[in-house]
Amino acid sequence: MPAIITRIFGEGFRVFFLSAGLYGLFVGLVWGLWLTVPYLSPDYGMTPPMWHAHEMIFGYATAALGGFFLTAVPNWTGAPDVRARFIAIAAGVWLAGRMAMWFSGVLPPVVVAAVDLAFVPILAAKIATQLMRRPKPQNLIFLLLLSLIWVADLLTHLEWIGLTDDTLQSGLRAGLLALCAMIAILGGRITPAFTRNAMKRAGVPETDWPVSVGALDKLGIGLSLILPLSVLASGDWGAAGVVALVLGVVQILRMARWRTAWAAREPILLALHLGLGMLALGLILWGMAVLGIGNEVAALHVLGIGCVGGMTLAVMSRAALGHSGRALVAPGLMVLAYGLMAVAALSRWVGAELNAGYLVAMLLSDGLWVTAFALYLIAMWPALTGPRATRS
Repeated sequence: MPAIITRIFGEGFRVFFLSAGLYGLFVGLVWGLWLTVPYLSPDYGMTPPMWHAHEMIFGYATAALGGFFLTAVPNWTGAPDVRARFIAIAAGVWLAGRMAMWFSGVLPPVVVAAVDLAFVPILAAKIATQLMRRPKPQNLIFLLLLSLIWVADLLTHLEWIGLTDDTLQSGLRAGLLALCAMIAILGGRITPAFTRNAMKRAGVPETDWPVSVGALDKLGIGLSLILPLSVLASGDWGAAGVVALVLGVVQILRMARWRTAWAAREPILLALHLGLGMLALGLILWGMAVLGIGNEVAALHVLGIGCVGGMTLAVMSRAALGHSGRALVAPGLMVLAYGLMAVAALSRWVGAELNAGYLVAMLLSDGLWVTAFALYLIAMWPALTGPRATRS
């Protein structure tokens, strides 16, 4: 077996972060092509916009989650590294789900659902066996969020199968908001910690380090869990809108003491702050839109592009560099990708809110998304596929 294949499947972050990058690029290209030439759209078992939304949430994002958890959980618990055979099987199941969705126009809907829904339980079962070695509530909470993502995906398929007639939209939103909850909780843990570590290395006095307020952190975690549940529990999403507004404000209050201005000198740090800033902005915009002020779909794209897209790029690039033995310094192309992702989110939102040049705004946003992932793949290719670096 070629050495590069052995390396790619030898560590979870390699194959899944590579898959996430390639799939993010692919879905963006397909979406842009469909926007430009609608009649070239493949024969999906659902409308092209729904395929696009589903695959961004339950395709791209779950690959990023797979790479993160299969790499991070052994470090949290002291469990042995995940074996290459499991990584290869899990990656194959994830890919089979993507193929099933692509050919959903010719496959029975039940088959599409069964194949697509298989990956998250396999991932959750593996990390559960590792987390049980040191069962800490702050880590076990991610199993609950993975379960919510799976239930949300199930709801989308139930409508496509024909067993329900009103669960698709709730499923898509609950899936996205469960991802946002994952980011709020995990990002709220690593962002101030990484910033603190960088400030310590730079010799900044301890009095100036980031500060986390326990009450705000607990409130943020609680609201993050309630938000996707409130979407699943109610058809009108009014209560979810209120929760989103409060959570957005809480997120701003949390970040106010995380020294974002200092982090701006290190792009690989600033990208984490930027992703969480987009989370706060998106939650507030979505909460307002649900309550009747603003465009709801535009707000969802601030969360999907700016928060999920931006934060996954930030975490994947940082983890790829660190776990491949490279310095935690973002290459220039990666820094550009961080910025383009934020601009993609804002341009998509502005175009919808102004209700002028909407198609142009969508194409611009999609082009920026595609460019960001192309830059990510170029910048991170050595870290994801090459030998581990030896630091001098």
